[in-house]
Amino acid sequence: MILIGILAATAIPRFFDRQTFDSRGFSDETLAALRYAQKAAVAQRRTVCVSFTSTTITLTMASLSGSSTCDRDLAGPTGTSPFMVYAHGSVTFAATPTNFQFNALGQAVSPPSSIQVAGATGSIIIEPDTGYVHP
Repeated sequence: MILIGILAATAIPRFFDRQTFDSRGFSDETLAALRYAQKAAVAQRRTVCVSFTSTTITLTMASLSGSSTCDRDLAGPTGTSPFMVYAHGSVTFAATPTNFQFNALGQAVSPPSSIQVAGATGSIIIEPDTGYVHP
């Protein structure tokens, strides 16, 4: 009974806060999209550009190997083109991240130091030398 009381007071109110779930979901989708962009750059040996607004991420790629101009949409894992991630509800980035690229080696070129979704705990870090994306 004591355990149920503690859960009722602390955990259950979190289940009814939609904003918390939306923020965490957008953070997870952002992390997955950035990892996909890095892996696509390596697999296709092309530059992949990551563009941000306060509520979206868009992935594009260079049509020619060796080019740094992203002039072609990058298709997502399900075939949708361009690959975009949209925030749910009123979720936004804490500050709109700067646009950057992954080169053909998977290295991040001028990535933001960290990416934070408003209302979500933790930040997303992109290691410039390796392109590794992690929370």
